Amino acid sequence: MKILKYLFFLFLIFIIGASIYIATKDGKYQIEQQQLIYGPREVVFNKVNKLTSWKQWEAWSQQSEDMILNYGEKIQGEGASFSWSSDELEDGSITTTNVKPFTSIDQELVLENTLGQTRSDVYWEFDTQGDSTRVTWGIKGDESFMEKVAFTFQDRDLKDIMQPLMKKSLENLQDAVRKEIQSYSINVEGITQHSGGYYLYIATGSRLSQVPKQMMDIAKQVSEYMQSNGIEKAGSPIVLYNEINFQKNTAIYSAGYFTQSEIITPAESTILSGYLPNQRMLKTTLKGDYKYLQRTWDSAYAYINRNNLELSNEGQPLEVFVTGVKDHANPAEWLTQLFIPLAPETEQNLTND
Repeated sequence: MKILKYLFFLFLIFIIGASIYIATKDGKYQIEQQQLIYGPREVVFNKVNKLTSWKQWEAWSQQSEDMILNYGEKIQGEGASFSWSSDELEDGSITTTNVKPFTSIDQELVLENTLGQTRSDVYWEFDTQGDSTRVTWGIKGDESFMEKVAFTFQDRDLKDIMQPLMKKSLENLQDAVRKEIQSYSINVEGITQHSGGYYLYIATGSRLSQVPKQMMDIAKQVSEYMQSNGIEKAGSPIVLYNEINFQKNTAIYSAGYFTQSEIITPAESTILSGYLPNQRMLKTTLKGDYKYLQRTWDSAYAYINRNNLELSNEGQPLEVFVTGVKDHANPAEWLTQLFIPLAPETEQNLTND
């Protein structure tokens, strides 16, 4: 009996000592993962801020075949939330607690497991790095006593479990953003009668691939001139092609804006005035990045060839940059119209532009 009592007291001392050791063990944790993602900060931010987008890139649900997602009344911004349940994984929820548009997001992560409920603070930071976005994703909190006990007797700690999932999720996020910003559509809308009109412009030349960027710089100069002289714009920025060589990838063109009426500029001004006559044109629309403009031209000329349409010998091809980077951070939302002049045909049914 004395031996049993002795062994019992030793065991009790061990339990008390182990409990004190575990209780005093630092349970604070902070797990952080970074990823440089090609794409505008606004697009990357929105992929995280809109919780219904998480299913495109978060990695933990891929480990379960029976996960059920439930979304709260809000799916983005402060107060947005979603929860999940699974027989294979821990149930849990995420709630957005604070949002600074395009800069940072704070969230609360709750996990339900056999050890009870675990609460963690989640933080996101988004920093522009050239044409990419550096995303920082972190999780921090304090382990409960039972979690400390569990991880004491495991080969892996919380960081070993979470960091690979965070890394894979950010890689998936990168793929999702790339897919979104690279999406585009080209629609040949058919023959239209473009009304033309007076316009102010600056003439220049460049490689075809540089036209959109050059156009934006020139359009800004013309816009400032019009604003300082009280001249009203009639529409979006335009590019009129004087000469275009697809083989050499070069063009001479005029960039600017249509005006409400004829404007006479001073002889010494770099801003010039022009006139585009009312004419029959083939209209093709690109929704997407400017880098797909060459494909838009190709689609338009393919349509012209298939339908045996005759090109005008005098008209100038016209691009209208309806929306762009100032309107949408996501290039997939940019809208550009291409008009290619056709020979007159009086009996052709035309749509009004």
